[in-house]
Amino acid sequence: MSNQADQYATTKVQPKDFVSGWVVALIIASTGLSVSTLFLGSEIALGLGFKDALIAFGISTLVLTIMCMATTLIGNRSRLSTYMILHFSFGEHGAKIVNFIFGVTLVGWFAVALELLGIAIFDTTESTFSFTISKELIIIATSLFITITTVYGIRSIEKVANISIPVLTAFLGYVFYLSLEKLESPSALFNYVPEESSMTLFKATSILVGAAVLFPVLMADFSRFVKTDKQSLASVLGLTIGTPLAYILSAVPSIQTGEVDIIKIMGEYNLVIPAFLLLFISTWSTNATNLYSASLTFTTINKKWTFKNVVIVSSIFGTLLALLGFATYLFEFLEFLGILAPAISSIYFIHFFWIKRQQYNLEDIVKWEPAALISWVLSSLISMLTYFEVFQITGAYFLDSFLLGAVIYLAFKWKAIFRPTD
Repeated sequence: MSNQADQYATTKVQPKDFVSGWVVALIIASTGLSVSTLFLGSEIALGLGFKDALIAFGISTLVLTIMCMATTLIGNRSRLSTYMILHFSFGEHGAKIVNFIFGVTLVGWFAVALELLGIAIFDTTESTFSFTISKELIIIATSLFITITTVYGIRSIEKVANISIPVLTAFLGYVFYLSLEKLESPSALFNYVPEESSMTLFKATSILVGAAVLFPVLMADFSRFVKTDKQSLASVLGLTIGTPLAYILSAVPSIQTGEVDIIKIMGEYNLVIPAFLLLFISTWSTNATNLYSASLTFTTINKKWTFKNVVIVSSIFGTLLALLGFATYLFEFLEFLGILAPAISSIYFIHFFWIKRQQYNLEDIVKWEPAALISWVLSSLISMLTYFEVFQITGAYFLDSFLLGAVIYLAFKWKAIFRPTD
């Protein structure tokens, strides 16, 4: 969104680079169109049935929208990146700890998308060209390709993705229409329930929250470029509309065909090649962005680490996870994120609005902010106990994390909050 070389990593965005909230909304919506997101929509629809899947899509989107609306205002009013906002609320060294968690998370997403893309390539070659290549070789070759793109060519592939993603959306809409035509009636879709499933509505909702829970934390990176408060709130519609739309576009064809693999679904409509090309480009872009963001995050931890070397190391680690079948643990990974991430949002929300009273000055950054770190650790530990059902608070561990982070942090900071204004 900016031509500035460092993308205002440590400084405030200047008015010359402000954009419309609708531009940001489209960018956010486009992130939902990847193999991993479509896989989630299919898995949950086949695991729950369509009616319950819609409820899970709706509840998770509502939770994430509310959280994003809170944090988008911080980015818009401070004009600072999440990286800098975390410096204020967690301290310089505390922010490095949080950033490390974000970096590991992004590498995890890189591994999942890499593995699923490898499976898609394997299925395409097998079904269309009648020959097979080792999945491991595909994963390694694809990882190498994405790594080179990340180091040298991410800007050009993003430009290609800006064209391919709207085309992919239209294409998936067409497949959605074909799926509805093949169903006996709309009631057949709404009445579909799986014969056997270990999936529950709560588990599905938790997984979906975990899948996008970094959005509320990182929303400032987008909203700092938006012109006004009102437009920054409108930009959240990219998640509110785009994410459930992506899930539904993958859910209906999966129910109609009984398949989770998007390439196998497209095989039912003789659309394997165009589907593969579009998915490859969108997932290539998304995964290059995952690796790029993870590497930038890790370089903030130690200034001596060069970006190129961090990209290579991160790629190797992510590739190893993909080769080990990390996607098998995708649901557990997302539930784990639902424990760790929400409290970060509530802590820096309180810090900005109630402690700093919407005034961030770079000279106010300290080395450590123990209250924020202790609040985050305690809320995560307690939320982990509610996740394992040792006891219950709200009944939803991701809400426990968000609320506990706020309550514990308020307990530490109540004197600062209620101090007289100057």
